[in-house]
Amino acid sequence: MMQEAETIYSEIPKSVPGWIASLRLEQTIANRDVPAARRSVVHPADGAVIAECPEAGVADVDAAVAAAREAYPGWAALSWSARRARLEAFADALFQNRKALAFIIAAETGRPLRRAWSEVFFSVDFVRTIAAQDLPETVYDRAGLKARLVHRPLGVVGAIAPWNAPVILGVAKIANALLAGDTIVLRPAPQTPLSALFMGLLAREVFPAGVYNTITGDAAVGAAMAAHPGIAKISFTGSTQTGRLIAAAAAPTLKKLTLELGGNDAAIVLDDADPAEVAACAYRISLENAGQFCAAIKRLYVHESLYGAVRDRLLMLMETASAGSPFEATSTMAPLQSQAQLDRVTGFAEDAAARGCTVHQRPFAADTQGYFMAPALVEGCEAGMPLVDEEQFGPILPIMPFRDEEAVLAAANAGEYGLGGSVWSADVERALALAARLESGTAWVNQHGAYSAGLPLPFAKQSGVGMDYAHFGVLEHARAMLLNARVPDAAPA
Repeated sequence: MMQEAETIYSEIPKSVPGWIASLRLEQTIANRDVPAARRSVVHPADGAVIAECPEAGVADVDAAVAAAREAYPGWAALSWSARRARLEAFADALFQNRKALAFIIAAETGRPLRRAWSEVFFSVDFVRTIAAQDLPETVYDRAGLKARLVHRPLGVVGAIAPWNAPVILGVAKIANALLAGDTIVLRPAPQTPLSALFMGLLAREVFPAGVYNTITGDAAVGAAMAAHPGIAKISFTGSTQTGRLIAAAAAPTLKKLTLELGGNDAAIVLDDADPAEVAACAYRISLENAGQFCAAIKRLYVHESLYGAVRDRLLMLMETASAGSPFEATSTMAPLQSQAQLDRVTGFAEDAAARGCTVHQRPFAADTQGYFMAPALVEGCEAGMPLVDEEQFGPILPIMPFRDEEAVLAAANAGEYGLGGSVWSADVERALALAARLESGTAWVNQHGAYSAGLPLPFAKQSGVGMDYAHFGVLEHARAMLLNARVPDAAPA
């Protein structure tokens, strides 16, 4: 994979906008093109228009749901193995079109092509891993009773994917729903519609008409999906604020919900941890990737004995950041997704500086295009500051020393979020004991943000509803049903 990732830079189309236009991407409803009014898609790495896409309206929601409902009985009637085989074919299609998909991700997110390439490979693995899952069956067998708890499809699933990882978080929703026997209507984030439209095009060759539908649209379309009486479940990844709105809109129809929401993950670095490992992880997922990862390290608590070593290592890594076109091999930094997000994250830095904090940052050249923000490490922070209490979702990281483990645990558990957290130590058992006390869905030791489709993804506090990945994600897209039979007494001998 790595060797091919390096050679892909030599295969970039001469004109990426022209190449995207040649794909003629439209919405997919019942395996047909569904045109709509066009709008511009902006390339975050330079702020220029990279492509146009259709912009759905509420009528498109109705049409997609109608197509999905019509296809549902036939798809639900297929055997588990038949649905699994179709998902494997979809994974094959993603792999066969991996270069095109990577180009599209880089174009609409601005992330370096190398990172886009990795997302495609992980996405293929996610589809295959989810397709391999089975749902448990519970059998009750005793005198006079035979019962089984089984799982049946729900109906139509509305999937709303985010912009920070548009393909991998989109395909996980698709695979969960389709394996369970549901049909799906996928709406990507307005900022990143192109990859979803392209996957919809690929899906037409794999799934029966109406099983897999892709529409675009803004918040009004998402709200229409959440309230639609023909949709049985909403799977959403995004902010906690938007998740609350979706839950409220879905309440009148009592839809099932899977909501993967915000996080303000804390990493606790104990006195025997490896500073180089900590810094490398924090830089890679929290700064170089512009912090645009729900489970990035967003608060870094370091034991006072290692504080200087971790800080200095991070500062050294920050010197290597390079902003530019994602199609240049020398570019390492991801941009923010929009000017609004850039302004928001810059505001965190300005607020911290106004409060007397030290903001370590080497700004990029004044002529740097796009929505780039140079990585920033902030010292002197404390609870009560926006940078510590809120989810920044940008390349700015507060680093705070501690001495007492109980005090730092209380600080890590403070706040409304509970997505993930980590503890770092050479003594794994010591770290596990502390990690078990984190109020988070996932608690890592000597790693952070290490998700796998084969492991469950639980949520805690205001960071989500339901559970994803492994067989749990599929289970969330099914309904439980008890088959309960009274068995006559055996005839006398």
